[in-house]
Amino acid sequence: MSSGEGGYIGKFLKKADKTLQDGVKKADEVITDAVEVGTITAKQATKTGKKLSQQALKEEANLQKKASKKLKDGIKSARLLSSDPMKDLNLIEKLGQLKEQGIISEREFQTKKKKILERI
Repeated sequence: MSSGEGGYIGKFLKKADKTLQDGVKKADEVITDAVEVGTITAKQATKTGKKLSQQALKEEANLQKKASKKLKDGIKSARLLSSDPMKDLNLIEKLGQLKEQGIISEREFQTKKKKILERI
């Protein structure tokens, strides 16, 4: 009678033990998969973060270029609005006199004249 009970209980315990071992094995596999996915996800997040940072830096540089151009254009427009053509022509005439007197060179005269004419 004890061998029958021990056999039945023994079989039950062996089956329970095998089931537990299978469950532990499956849990280990799930944990391993989760860790791998987590590692992959972390790597992807890092890669994406770096990519977004690079894009942000490029966009910042583009915005700075655009802002600089707009500022220069605004300054140029303001100069044009405040420029007095007669005053500028008188300045060219005075520069011509300085050139004739040998105070400035032909090259200096032409450079200054060009800048003045760009404002008109």
